[in-house]
Amino acid sequence: MSKLFDRRLKFYRSLRLTEYYTNCIHSKLGCVIAKILRLRHRILCDRFAWTIPINVFDEGLAIVHVGTIVVSGKAKIGKYCRIHVCTNIGSSLLGELSGAPTVGDFVYIGPGAKLYGPIVIGDHVAIGANAVVNKSFAKGNCSIAGIPCKVISKKGSDLIFKNILNSQNKGLLSD
Repeated sequence: MSKLFDRRLKFYRSLRLTEYYTNCIHSKLGCVIAKILRLRHRILCDRFAWTIPINVFDEGLAIVHVGTIVVSGKAKIGKYCRIHVCTNIGSSLLGELSGAPTVGDFVYIGPGAKLYGPIVIGDHVAIGANAVVNKSFAKGNCSIAGIPCKVISKKGSDLIFKNILNSQNKGLLSD
């Protein structure tokens, strides 16, 4: 098992355990454990150059490479998001444009992508490398790229996730 996989697995466990104790255990001891786990989570985030708050990602988060990833605590990201290095999912604070992205299920976010503002990204969307997404693509099932982002293909992330799931079923790592 590679060091990268161990590092990600340690982070995933920390993230989900912190979420569990923060959201579900409300006893005095549970609150103390939750505070300790939140501190540990913050330390892991600092060590790996990730800003990934709790309660943002649904199940199936896949961080492909170690490197800078910044996610707003106000963002909501669906199931099975695959996110690459140098990605920023941020909120905007400009009057009526204030808010954070809402991202659907089975979304692939390429390296260097920037998503910001109160946008909605639908299910099965593939976001290209270095894309700047500042408007909604709520319908989903498409590939988007560019600065500013636009639809480049009606094929979504289905093929990407199909290949990943097939390689995992064969016992291979999907790096």
